[in-house]
Amino acid sequence: MSYQVLARKWRPRFFDEMVGQEHVLRALINALNEGRLHHAYLFTGTRGVGKTTIARILAKCLNCEQGVSARPCGECSSCKEIAEGRFVDLIEVDAASRTRVEDTRELLDNVQYAPTRGRYKVYLIDEVHMLSTHSFNALLKTLEEPPEHVKFLLATTDPQKLPVTVLSRCLQFSLKNMTPERIVEYLGKVLQAEKIGYEEPALWSLGRAAQGSMRDALSLTDQAIAYGEGDVSESHVNAMLGTMDRGRLFRLAGIMAKGDAGEILAETASMAEHSPDYDEIIQGLLHIWHRASLAQVVPDAIENTEGDREAILQLSMAMPAEDLQLCYQIALQGRKDLALAPDPRQGFEMILLRMLAFRPAPDVVPELDLESALEKKKSLTPSIAPIDSAPEDVNDTPAGSGSTTDDVPVVTPLAENETPTTPQEAEPLPPKSASSESVPNEQPAPDQPAPDQPAPDQPAPDKIISPHIDELVQPSEVGLPVESIDELAPSAPIVTEIAPPSGDSLDTPASSRTPIADILNAPAPLADHSGTASQAPEPPSVATQPSATETSTPVREEHNPAEGVENLAPLAPHTWYQWVEYLPLAGLPMAIAKNSAYIGEEDGLMVFDVDTAQSALYNDSQKSRVESALRQLVPGAKILMTLRPPRGETPEQRRHRLKTEALYGAKHAIDSDPVVNQIINDMGGQVLEDTVRPNT
Repeated sequence: MSYQVLARKWRPRFFDEMVGQEHVLRALINALNEGRLHHAYLFTGTRGVGKTTIARILAKCLNCEQGVSARPCGECSSCKEIAEGRFVDLIEVDAASRTRVEDTRELLDNVQYAPTRGRYKVYLIDEVHMLSTHSFNALLKTLEEPPEHVKFLLATTDPQKLPVTVLSRCLQFSLKNMTPERIVEYLGKVLQAEKIGYEEPALWSLGRAAQGSMRDALSLTDQAIAYGEGDVSESHVNAMLGTMDRGRLFRLAGIMAKGDAGEILAETASMAEHSPDYDEIIQGLLHIWHRASLAQVVPDAIENTEGDREAILQLSMAMPAEDLQLCYQIALQGRKDLALAPDPRQGFEMILLRMLAFRPAPDVVPELDLESALEKKKSLTPSIAPIDSAPEDVNDTPAGSGSTTDDVPVVTPLAENETPTTPQEAEPLPPKSASSESVPNEQPAPDQPAPDQPAPDQPAPDKIISPHIDELVQPSEVGLPVESIDELAPSAPIVTEIAPPSGDSLDTPASSRTPIADILNAPAPLADHSGTASQAPEPPSVATQPSATETSTPVREEHNPAEGVENLAPLAPHTWYQWVEYLPLAGLPMAIAKNSAYIGEEDGLMVFDVDTAQSALYNDSQKSRVESALRQLVPGAKILMTLRPPRGETPEQRRHRLKTEALYGAKHAIDSDPVVNQIINDMGGQVLEDTVRPNT
């Protein structure tokens, strides 16, 4: 028997074998079951998504000898003849080759005759938009009022070319493109049944290359099987398609995060040896940067379907959010200009150099090896069917059984990439950091131990306890989302040692000292012009930084959610912000909880209003996780969560309000400070309001 291509061999025979298109199948199945059949159906969509397949299955449902139903028997002579393409009452017309009006009139002359064998005479007109205007005019009357035994099934890839008079006479169904996830899942089932070894990354390459067409994906799979001598491997598929390996794309993205122009040009030269499609490389980088931006906002939204979650998380922590947005925007606009470049490689290099030109140089060069992280994930996620062995029993092996993300440990972002900060490294911190503003350049007093030496056993100087780590490091400066910084509060407070004040200042009341002088570190000559400057204490010494052991491990320890709740005030709308911190949640569920307002108890239910801004992320799964966490704190509670504008203040709104009030207070303190006003008046100084940061 001759070989049959996969696209024909695996064409669905029944509606339940279709992949996707649920919105179309539901309408057709209900119409068949209830007997509400229209006389003309129009199926639109791109090539290879199932237009003709659905039309043939519908014809089989209409003419099955067991009766009209959504599930034909597939065993009667009518079903077999339709499947084999020789049913006399199924007239398939290729409109692309029969465009003349004479062909249409000849077709319509036979409409009036009753079907020969079946229950209905079905006219399947493919690529109907290719008919001429006269052919459409000849078809209109019959299409509007056909005989009861006639059904018209029209299929087209370009519905815009159809006259509105034809569209108004048909029930139109728009078929969607297939997602790469659906294509990969279906290809895995097909290759398992065919007992052909494959690698899952190879299927992802085929799924993306198919561009939404299942038929194209099966045709490319046939080609890949022939190219790989019976196997489908990632290297063979990339060589066949001429695509760039994803490991090299991640390597280039990692070099961009470092900002090393020399490495970028060297990597570009290495890529140029393979004559790649530079537009495709830019598309791959856009895809990586998009996922990295999502990881900064909602880390839990990054799935491991492509085996690159660990690499994406590393990249999201290495690049600030504004840098990712800058690279994405420049690459997006650069694709338009790439065709205008005299040489594609030249245009590609200029796009990358443009990103470096408009991007500020990083204070600390991150150490990234995204390609290794990607390879590690591939080793942790084995292929569904290894290359060297075919599946033993197709029926016992479910699709995608080897591809799982449940066993892969979740990467803790801060623990993977955080670099211990020592006193010697205090200078490279960004200017926005509060710690860099409070560190003077003066040498420590002789009777005080140096900052980089352990202090002797003696009475400790005065200490200021800073309970919030976000005073030292801003989220945008390390490329972490704001929620991640809030969740990673240190278990031990950060201690800042203050040098003992001079003898004159010991007798000065604390209320007469100028707090702003500590921040500005005003020199002595300028301080003489102020009435209170001479009474100000000396600038603080270098802050004692956390040890490497403290900063290299997650600072938030696991604890029982119920521990500490008894010390809180009773749960009420105004105390909800305290309770939410004890919920055993993280990521997206915690974000939903913090954007919810507790209204109170109504009819025995704890009522919560979820902010409508979370509607894109809020679903039943996240709702159940939040409710389960609440019941751990309040056992037996009955909870009602509603997506609506909050009737009270959410914890997130409270955080923003306090932050705004603190910023306003800091600006007011600077504006009313006599030292600042003296500097502005005498030296023409100017306060940069964008750089003002509150102490708390």
